[in-house]
Amino acid sequence: MAKNSNQKQSFQWKKMTVPAIVMLAFLTLGTVMWQSSGEIMALMFFGYIGISVGIGLGLYAALPKKKKPWGRRLSLFLVGTFLIGFAAIQGQENMQIEGLFFGLLGGVTQAAVVHYLIAKIFGPVLFGRIWCGWACWTVMVLDLLPFKRPAGRLPGRWGWLRYLHFAISLGAVLAAYYILGIENGAAGKTALAWYIVGNLLYYLIGIALAYALKDNRAFCKYLCPITVPLKLTSRFSLMKIGGEAEKCNDCRACEVMCPMDIRVPDYILNNQRVLSTECSQCQTCITVCSKDALKLTFGFDLGGKELLRERVSKTPAAIEAATD
Repeated sequence: MAKNSNQKQSFQWKKMTVPAIVMLAFLTLGTVMWQSSGEIMALMFFGYIGISVGIGLGLYAALPKKKKPWGRRLSLFLVGTFLIGFAAIQGQENMQIEGLFFGLLGGVTQAAVVHYLIAKIFGPVLFGRIWCGWACWTVMVLDLLPFKRPAGRLPGRWGWLRYLHFAISLGAVLAAYYILGIENGAAGKTALAWYIVGNLLYYLIGIALAYALKDNRAFCKYLCPITVPLKLTSRFSLMKIGGEAEKCNDCRACEVMCPMDIRVPDYILNNQRVLSTECSQCQTCITVCSKDALKLTFGFDLGGKELLRERVSKTPAAIEAATD
């Protein structure tokens, strides 16, 4: 009996490895920035985010399967409301991607510049698109909608709209900066107004798309400009979903429940980790696997091989049938 208890306790501690690594990474980053800049706010800022995501990941690992999503929802809420309330509203900073462009043009190292460089450019090399699954303030709202089992991707290259959105955002900032002379789009009242209007548009469009396509993550798949840098650097992610092909019975539950429509078994049965840059590290596939064939793993393999499930038909009847 004692031996079984010790094994169970050891296994529980093993589950805390990823949360501990994430916490340690953010706390180390915050400490380095604090020591180099002399601003203790850097430690508080990144420490809070790291601890929030770590708590969410820890709860996700420890809770029973039916309650695991509460860990991710808590992480999204803690980080999302903090960035909206503290960095954007109180700090009057534009945390939209346009804030990054304004900051780079003006040589201003404000919250948006630091945030994007760490969370969306360099961070994904370590943890993939963990931002999308555990910290995004847009997903924080969209995941509350009822369409958690998508019918698959729209056939065709609709995902290229994200690159168009990215180009339009960059073009709008260049026009505002060089033609209209708006140079305070990174911080200040103009920046805050830009952020509020832009964020509300994201929510409205995201919710409208979710209801139109019966898919909570439709905005992420087809329109979100943040995925442009994320998809580039997450190819090199050390942390990816891995699995054991001998345990997989190809039931496809992970594929059906994946919010990003990734054909997870096709990777695992080919003895590969999930190499799709669409993966948001939400761990839904791990949770629904009845054979415990999937887990978070660390290693190096080049991502970018996209195996995605497409919806067979775009008719309302087919979508409804696929999501029942």
